[in-house]
Amino acid sequence: MNDQLRDHALKVTLLRRSDLWKRAAARTKRLANKKTDDPADASAMADDYRMLAHDVAKIRRLLPDSRAREYLETAYAQAHATLHRPAWHPGYAVLALFRDEIPAVVHWLRPHIIWATALFILTAIAGYSMIHTYPDLIALFASPELIATVERGQLWTEGLLNVVPSSVLSLQILTNNIVVSLFAYCAGFLFGLGTLYILGLNGLMLGAVFAFTGQHGLSYDLFRFVVAHGCVEISVMCLSGAAGAAVGEALIRPTAPSRTESFQRAAMQSGRLIVACVLLLVGAGIIEGYVSPNPMFPLWTRIVIGVSYWIFMLALLNGWLFARRP
Repeated sequence: MNDQLRDHALKVTLLRRSDLWKRAAARTKRLANKKTDDPADASAMADDYRMLAHDVAKIRRLLPDSRAREYLETAYAQAHATLHRPAWHPGYAVLALFRDEIPAVVHWLRPHIIWATALFILTAIAGYSMIHTYPDLIALFASPELIATVERGQLWTEGLLNVVPSSVLSLQILTNNIVVSLFAYCAGFLFGLGTLYILGLNGLMLGAVFAFTGQHGLSYDLFRFVVAHGCVEISVMCLSGAAGAAVGEALIRPTAPSRTESFQRAAMQSGRLIVACVLLLVGAGIIEGYVSPNPMFPLWTRIVIGVSYWIFMLALLNGWLFARRP
């Protein structure tokens, strides 16, 4: 009887400290969202942490199945995370992004990257076969101006530097490529259907244009123009589509307790890859503006540039450029 009375008194005393818990939780939330130079805040945070740890141990014994225990454990976990949060440094954050986080995202997206790449290759083959068999269907993929230029025996890229300076051309190209990449990523949110559309359409267009230029003896010239920047540009499109498809799959088959939380997790995780994609497209735009339309660069130089930049992309996405933590 005395033990029951004592436990009841301890429960009442413990629950009367709920105002202290609320103030500690409010202070934790405030300090978690911003920095402070006030020593009093740091001292109060340490006192709150000790108080919450002490009360958590008590409430687990006295009220193990109560809502108060759940609230107190949550407040204690948040205080622990805030108090033991490491200092943030921009350089370390960028290094961790490219050394650890992006390679982890690429590993997670590997199945999506494989099928996205396979989709692009198959549609490119289908587009080539279609135009090779039925040349008149090129009007579905190319503008009348482009068709007329190729039929005259010229590529639409000839003399491009005589019209637009390389700096302006590079800016226009990389801006367009980034917009297309972001659109491919966001289109995947539509349960992956947007990825099918973007990659399928671009694959068909590429195969169709190569077949059409081949019929007029210009496929070599087109390959010569594309090879320096196209390896990375096409790869980034597949990566963006795969990242968007992963977010769409999170909506179809949520891995979190709620569909919203699953979407948020997949978007935050895959969004890290888009940072790398944007940086790679900047380099591809520079190459496409300065190298691809310039007739002074021979084919072997363009192949070396294209393959080297593609290998650099692989090294960046797999974290090979930076020393990994043991």
